[in-house]
Amino acid sequence: MKFENKIAIVTGAGAGMGRAIALRFATEGARVVLAEVNQESLDETLAATGGRGMAVRTDIANIGDIDELISRAVEAFGRIDILVNNAGVTKPLGFFEVTEADWDWMYSVNARGLFFCMQRAAREMVNQRAGKIVNIASIAGKGFPGTSNIAYAGTKGAVIAMTRIGASQLARYNINVNAICPGATRTNLFEMGIMEAVNKRKITREEAVRRMEATIPLGRSNSPDDIANMAAFLASSEADNITGQSFNVDGGLMWD
Repeated sequence: MKFENKIAIVTGAGAGMGRAIALRFATEGARVVLAEVNQESLDETLAATGGRGMAVRTDIANIGDIDELISRAVEAFGRIDILVNNAGVTKPLGFFEVTEADWDWMYSVNARGLFFCMQRAAREMVNQRAGKIVNIASIAGKGFPGTSNIAYAGTKGAVIAMTRIGASQLARYNINVNAICPGATRTNLFEMGIMEAVNKRKITREEAVRRMEATIPLGRSNSPDDIANMAAFLASSEADNITGQSFNVDGGLMWD
């Protein structure tokens, strides 16, 4: 019960990594504030936590929604101990296929929304002079060539940079800021990539997965729980002297 009496906000909590992180935190005793744009999946995650917290429909691209999320969390629980910035969007696009609309859509959530969520939560953490912020980046932000698209990679590079600067500027308030850089992880995005390979190469889904995982040194893609394990560590007291770092969880695909 490492998070007993802790209040944790998890964005993008309706599915995939966000859902796994929210469930892990709830299992470890936290009260979890779930943020998600899809109301149905949001309600499903809240039910899966056993009602250990609250659900707030939130579009991270909307700064007003972020303000409401933080305000409602503080109103309900009096404090914020942990923020996991997990919400993110992308789609498979070639270099010449990225449009201005695609760019603005991805940056509004993955970079701008993440920053203002971090800033707003940190204002509350400053008051208690303690807090843990975990940003979900990607190995795409470190130049992994198998990224879904170049604009997405740029947003995740921005997350890594903001994690470092945020850690430097918030350290005086005893706020830790770290990032997780997942590799191939079995989420909806993973399935999109696999189906693209199926359609392009005219192979079965099983063969597409086999070929993809053959490129990973440890031979398997992440489950969402692999990311939840790292998030739980970074948000816990076990990581009190770790800040400004970006940890790859990718089976050995990247080494920096």
